[in-house]
Amino acid sequence: LLRPEEQVWEAMLRGFGVQQRARFLAESTITAREAFLRRFLSWTNAFPWEWRGVDVEEWTSAMISEHHHAHATMRVAHVTLRLFMEFASSSGYGWPAECERRFGTFPTQICHDGNTVVHVAQFEGRPGNRPLTRDELQRFFDVADARVEAVRVRGRKGWLAAFRDATLFKVAYGWGLRRREVARLELCDWTRNPKADEFGGHGALAVRWAKALPGGPPRRRTVLSVFGWAVEVVEQYVAEVRPRYVVAGSQQWMWPTERGGRLADANLGKTFAMLRTEAGLPGELGPHCLRHSYVTHLVEDGWDPLFVQHQVGHAWASTTAIYTGVSSDFKNRALRSALDAKLGQADGRG
Repeated sequence: LLRPEEQVWEAMLRGFGVQQRARFLAESTITAREAFLRRFLSWTNAFPWEWRGVDVEEWTSAMISEHHHAHATMRVAHVTLRLFMEFASSSGYGWPAECERRFGTFPTQICHDGNTVVHVAQFEGRPGNRPLTRDELQRFFDVADARVEAVRVRGRKGWLAAFRDATLFKVAYGWGLRRREVARLELCDWTRNPKADEFGGHGALAVRWAKALPGGPPRRRTVLSVFGWAVEVVEQYVAEVRPRYVVAGSQQWMWPTERGGRLADANLGKTFAMLRTEAGLPGELGPHCLRHSYVTHLVEDGWDPLFVQHQVGHAWASTTAIYTGVSSDFKNRALRSALDAKLGQADGRG
């Protein structure tokens, strides 16, 4: 080899990528991990067979003190580093013997419980991922609807996209969907619920792109329709707006683009941010807040917690509880009701 250190390093990275693809990990995950490993190599100025535990500790200290990385960010980095070193130090892949033959040393596991972040908290999400109040939600939807009318009055064809986007966000809230779940819906995902004939052909929604377990395919679940107004919105969109799009072949994308493609997941965040600004809502709110709002509002309205848990696809009730940010109005009403009952009992005893 002309450059043995660099060539062995690149071969290690390629092999690590192949191993992850064999586990059906997403390409975005593999690319992000490779980018991190290259940054770590640049920071240490050494190759993996020269890395030691102290390198992890010094790098972690620098990232926290200089770049103020969050707990969750550091945990993801440590997991990546641990997995790579397990691969590189495994005799089954032959890298220890190859490195010892060429460089006189071999890679060893440098991550352990004493120098890596542990996952002990149930929730590590951003504080901005909170439910919208009912007034905030109404204001957001009003702005989305007003945008449709404003574009249409000006005689511009962009009103189709505006109507599509407004419907998309209402569906995200109306069925408690994540960003990817709502972005990849198709017309065939809607079915009839025989126990709710009033919703017609949109009584249930088959979600086929739910969050996957590590190395597994996307999970699936069925979400039952609960809001009549949301069903009416979907029926109008499917009957009057979507047919105006020219969709190639037999594609059944729920949210097509003007060029016949499918709306990209990333566009949801940009459109949500624009409507959020126009509605005067806090900048930390994102599309996932609609899912939080769905859970919270169902709980406030008295729906059974187990039903809500199944609707959003959580394995544990504790996970659903994280999404539940019961509004101050609801809590104050519950508090007032409890206090009045106790005061009434005290007055009766008196």
